[in-house]
Amino acid sequence: MENCLFCRIAAGEIESNKVYEDERVLAIHDINPVAPVHILLIPKEHISSLHEVDESHTELMGYIQVIAARLARELGLEGFRVVNNSGATAGQSVFHIHYHLLGGRDFRWPPG
Repeated sequence: MENCLFCRIAAGEIESNKVYEDERVLAIHDINPVAPVHILLIPKEHISSLHEVDESHTELMGYIQVIAARLARELGLEGFRVVNNSGATAGQSVFHIHYHLLGGRDFRWPPG
């Protein structure tokens, strides 16, 4: 998607502070962190939101969880949160599916 911010970041057209990258997933530091650790996990395949995910995305969605867990271990996070906002009313502001890996502080429940 030519106007998608995360597609442009994944393509290297826009600079980012990368934490991890492979052929399927990009992980970058969030530019507006809400926790000491705030990393965005972005699949390189453009999917607008969780609403669009179906059985064909099973392996990719599971893979993102594996990368989130690996990064949390590498960063020494004992507890962490993985969040996906799906749709504008849920707080999604970039319409390319992504997950927030948050850690480094205590979190409360419910979240918001």
